[in-house]
Amino acid sequence: MRADKTKIEKKLIGRRELVSFPELDIEEIEAKVDTGAYTSAIHCSDIHEETMPDGTKVICLDLLDPSHPQYNHKKLRFAEYELREIKSSIGEKQERYVIRTKIRLFDEVIEADFSLSDRSDMKYPVLIGRKLLKGRFIVDVSRKNVAQKFKLKQKQKE
Repeated sequence: MRADKTKIEKKLIGRRELVSFPELDIEEIEAKVDTGAYTSAIHCSDIHEETMPDGTKVICLDLLDPSHPQYNHKKLRFAEYELREIKSSIGEKQERYVIRTKIRLFDEVIEADFSLSDRSDMKYPVLIGRKLLKGRFIVDVSRKNVAQKFKLKQKQKE
C-alpha cells in the first residue's frame, strides 16, 4: 500500500490548549478540546443583528464579557455570518450565529467556523469541536497545553 504524500501529519493536542485569534486581537486564551462537539464555539456577549444605513445586515457583539481578564472592550461587527441550528451541551437545539475566523494552534493558522454563544457559565471561553480537529489533530485527554509546551521548546532551541 502506498502512502499518500498529500496527507497532513496530525499533531497531538491535549484536552485543553492555549489558542490565539489573530483577526480578533486575542492571544493565548484557554480552549477546551471537545470531540463530542461538532462546531467550535467562542464566548460572546451582547450578540445582536443591526441594519447598516446602506441596508446591509451585520452581526454585532462583544468578544468575551467584561468579567473576563482578556476582554478588550472592542465591539466587533461581521457582515459575513450565518444563523444555524446548533445542539447545545445538554442536547437542546438552539439557533446561533456562526462566523468564520482564523485560529492559531501550534504554528498553524486555521480558518474555521465558530458559533457565538454566551459561555459565561462555562469554565472555558473557547470550545474546539470535531470539525476543526478532523484531519489535523489527535487528542490525548491525559495531556494539556501541548501546543504551549511545544512553543516553549522551540524558543529554547533558538
